[in-house]
Amino acid sequence: MHRLTDKLTVMLLSVTAFGFSGMDGESFALPVLGLLAAVASTSLVWLFSGTRTADWVILLSAFACLPFPMLFCAAPTLLYDSLSIKKPWLAIPALLALTRAGDFTAQQLLIIAVGTTVTFIFCLRVGSLEASNEKLAALRDDVEAKNLELKDKNVRLADAADNEIHLATLRERNRIAREIHDNVGHMLTRSLLQAGALMVINKDETLRQPLSDLKDTLNTAMTSIRESVHDLHDESVDLDTAVHECIRSVGDRFTVTYENDSEGEIPVKIRLCFIAVIKEGVSNAVKHSDGDTIHILVRQHPAFYQLTVEDNGSCPADRDLTGSGGIGLQNMRDRAEAVGGMITITPSPEGFRIFMTVRV
Repeated sequence: MHRLTDKLTVMLLSVTAFGFSGMDGESFALPVLGLLAAVASTSLVWLFSGTRTADWVILLSAFACLPFPMLFCAAPTLLYDSLSIKKPWLAIPALLALTRAGDFTAQQLLIIAVGTTVTFIFCLRVGSLEASNEKLAALRDDVEAKNLELKDKNVRLADAADNEIHLATLRERNRIAREIHDNVGHMLTRSLLQAGALMVINKDETLRQPLSDLKDTLNTAMTSIRESVHDLHDESVDLDTAVHECIRSVGDRFTVTYENDSEGEIPVKIRLCFIAVIKEGVSNAVKHSDGDTIHILVRQHPAFYQLTVEDNGSCPADRDLTGSGGIGLQNMRDRAEAVGGMITITPSPEGFRIFMTVRV
């Protein structure tokens, strides 16, 4: 907006310079044609701004001032166009028109001088404004980048805090499960033994049925406690924690990578199955593989969960894995079948691969 206002002001000065030309009938047409040529020139510069065409238009207009001195009245506009594209040297040829200074009136020369001065002032002001805008834009971008970085750090800190809370919750569940098992479970067991002993030594028939009911109640309570402790322990098992503990047990012989892109909590049965298969797969790699890398992948698809455990150790392709293939491999098949999954064990000279899928 500043550039448009400034240019209109400069053009108005050029028009005024053209207006001080002779006003008789014969010379009136020449200033009008000069003014139209100047307007056409600056319009072309504006239209082709940023291209070589604009440069050529300014340069040709400047040289045209020598054979047609009247065009020198548009010198402020010509200078403004060259300064706006940061090529002021393109307007220098227009100074050749001053060799015919006698063709201009004193008023025209004064207006051209004033217009030139105003043009320099406008360009300096606009340049300062643009520099300030560039600094503000750079500062805004820097602040935005720092805000994004801070937001990312906050998200990571929140995730870390959530993870710590999650792990603390799991540890507390394990502690409660142990407390119930060690204290309440033992007391119920002792109560069952005492009830059984009372039933053996009791001679009163009227107490036989109440003692039997008491023993049944204690048995029911014991079963309920066992199931609760079992469920509480299973819920407290974290897949990532279990896998990382398994990885730490490998030592320095293997480079182990682990990826888990599942969203949300994997169901307990599937989670426990995956942990067992991963432990068995890593254990087999440590015992039998001659490779040096193990890759573990847990992935959630819309309709099923996927587990892959593979190493780069060589394995004879003719090794029979269709049968039992050893107790460990059979256990993996049994666990996969127990959760309704499918498991494929593929040996090859390039590595050993365990691939398992379980429907959601």
